[in-house]
Amino acid sequence: TGIKCGGVLSAPSGNFSSPNFPGLYPYETECMWLIVVAEGSSVLLSFSHFELEYHDTCAYDYLQVYNGAARDRGNLLGTFCGHSPPPPFSSAWHVMAVVFRSDRHVAKHGFAAAYRKDACGGQLTGLSGEITSPRYPESYPNDAECRWSIGGAGGGGPLTLVFADFQMEGGQGCGFDYVALFDGPTVTAPRLGRYCGSTRPPRTVSSTPHLLIIFKSDFNIGGRGFKAHFYSAGECQEVFTAIKGNFSSPQYPSFYPNNLQCQWSIHLPPGYRVRVFFLDMELEGRSSLTGGCDYDHLSAFEGGTENGSLLGRWCGRESLAPVTSHSNQLLLVLHTDRNTAKRGFSIAYVGVVPMNVSCTRTDFHIQIPVQSLAQLEKNRIYLGTRSCAARVVGRNFKIHTRFDTCGTESQRRNNTSVIVSTLYIDFSVGDQEDIHQYEVQCEPKKKEASVTLIAGPDPSRLSQAENLVDAQQWEGEAMNAREIKSQDTSDIVFISICILAGLLMVIAVVGLVLL
Repeated sequence: TGIKCGGVLSAPSGNFSSPNFPGLYPYETECMWLIVVAEGSSVLLSFSHFELEYHDTCAYDYLQVYNGAARDRGNLLGTFCGHSPPPPFSSAWHVMAVVFRSDRHVAKHGFAAAYRKDACGGQLTGLSGEITSPRYPESYPNDAECRWSIGGAGGGGPLTLVFADFQMEGGQGCGFDYVALFDGPTVTAPRLGRYCGSTRPPRTVSSTPHLLIIFKSDFNIGGRGFKAHFYSAGECQEVFTAIKGNFSSPQYPSFYPNNLQCQWSIHLPPGYRVRVFFLDMELEGRSSLTGGCDYDHLSAFEGGTENGSLLGRWCGRESLAPVTSHSNQLLLVLHTDRNTAKRGFSIAYVGVVPMNVSCTRTDFHIQIPVQSLAQLEKNRIYLGTRSCAARVVGRNFKIHTRFDTCGTESQRRNNTSVIVSTLYIDFSVGDQEDIHQYEVQCEPKKKEASVTLIAGPDPSRLSQAENLVDAQQWEGEAMNAREIKSQDTSDIVFISICILAGLLMVIAVVGLVLL
């Protein structure tokens, strides 16, 4: 059509609008404005007028706002049409893109927008993000005041703020330089804390979907400042305490947003371990320079914090083996950078019930700590059939049964004869059936036992059973030796027969000599 629109906007502030505004915009037009301000600053974008052709999904004429370069779906802040103007936006870094497109039918008056560089502060509406003091990690300026208002983009959950670094001028009562946190969008909300000095503030969780952060410095003596991450509950921050569950990356199976720092914490009763199954995963690939997961990645940590042992870090599109924690807590962290979003991941987890399974040539011996299944009656733990339920002996549920009972059967696997049965642990509540099944197996000749989870997380989504021998061995000191003493009756009988035969042979020899 010969219409010129779009371009690079690099001034500290400015205005732009749809072609022909305030007249009708032309048909079949596409424009892109790339706003670039000084690095370390953010872009504040607002709309004074907005009128585009309406459609339920904005499939005809639309305006898109990107938190960074355009055409990266992970940067997309929203797609808009109709008569309701987009909300004000604050970018997570110094680049923002706006795309306008019209089709061949129905023209409206379009839009008018204004932007400005904001050295610090702003309205932040993403699922998660990063906040730093001005010039961080260099010394922050004197006489600065910044306000970050987080929330208000449809997220209904509380917000969590975690400081990764903190160094400011100290002083009793923090009367000079400080960071103040408020449990709401304004300073009239309850104050959550006021911090200064070099001690990192504690993790802060709001009780509302809004959080206000104020940074203030006086006329002298500065510091490195601070760096903090925030994330909202729900899609980007969850804590799981159920014995099994499922979760996925934000917006899965659609593309996840960029600039995320999300956490999922699994905290099970003492004695349990956490087994994580990767049902689907597609993240940004490895770095071509280092071969590592330097961009978007998912990490697993032992325990409840990122200070725990790293169990693994993954990226790209891979088929991953399950991961088992060494304790009853596991933390998963998703980090995404400024560009190249993918589909994300879907995960199932199950709590591995701590148990000791041993066998003799004739019997199975199974022990489970009562504290691990404290909510269950003993008749909900059984081997093969409900008639072979556990007994409570001391601090353990115990099942001691011979191979010719409790639904056991003999099989041949890998040219070896084994005895197999199924251990059932029934967590069902009301009409909601939830029965975990473990296959217990014994090789009588070697007296070696193993246990395998055959039904824990949704069996239809797990193509094969996962062996849990390593995950289910107790630490040596966790059990009293007398509780695991095996009663191998077949060995006792065998030895007794040998001794008796030896005595009879001696008597016979002596008799022959006397004769």
